[in-house]
Amino acid sequence: MTVREIYTYLDELSPFVTQEGWDNSGLLVGDFAQEITHVVLSIDIDEELIESIPENALLITHHPIIFGGLKQLQFNQYPAKILAPMIRKNITNIAMHTNFDQTHLNDYVATEVLGYPIIAKEGFVAYLGVDEAYETFAAKIKIALGLPHTRGVKCHDHIRTCALVTGSGASLMRNIEAECFLTGDIKYHDAMEAKALGLSMIDIGHYESERYFGEVLGGYLEKLGLSVIISPSKNPFTYL
Repeated sequence: MTVREIYTYLDELSPFVTQEGWDNSGLLVGDFAQEITHVVLSIDIDEELIESIPENALLITHHPIIFGGLKQLQFNQYPAKILAPMIRKNITNIAMHTNFDQTHLNDYVATEVLGYPIIAKEGFVAYLGVDEAYETFAAKIKIALGLPHTRGVKCHDHIRTCALVTGSGASLMRNIEAECFLTGDIKYHDAMEAKALGLSMIDIGHYESERYFGEVLGGYLEKLGLSVIISPSKNPFTYL
């Protein structure tokens, strides 16, 4: 299959037009006319991954390796340090970021990983029916996602409904209409604002909440008869 044929399928599955204005999902490296036999799925791209995958492969990632405009390509700095070997190996890259969050990833994490029903959806935000004590709910989330520890803001003893945004969604907290908000990358001042708003929060980690990207997308691509490799993406953080 050509890159364009695969891209068209991906666009039908999770339209690229639905990505956020600040995002950079789509074809980032490569040629639409290239023939593809191997597809690799990963959250991110690092040097080890590029070394391990075959030449002429299509690498579909969750996070775009290019976000803003490139003003220079210094091959000892990110992202050029990774782009250079990609080009040498003729590796094509398509990113599926905020479009895939909205259409698939949040729903999958809510129902298949955490095991809670979705009672409403508003763009990125999936609302879950919980009806549990905060401590009970937090303990279940920790186990389900394999979190090394639980870090949260407790403003309620009992959680009836909870909002979920995988990855980094703390900037959305003022629009959340639930007792609790699950998202990653919660900063100190986010926690202070949540306290002021009376919004309980639980930090579910960026990597930990999005590591299912390949698992979700892989099932769809295998239906096309493609050889799909799901890369065990590594968390850049080490917990001591």
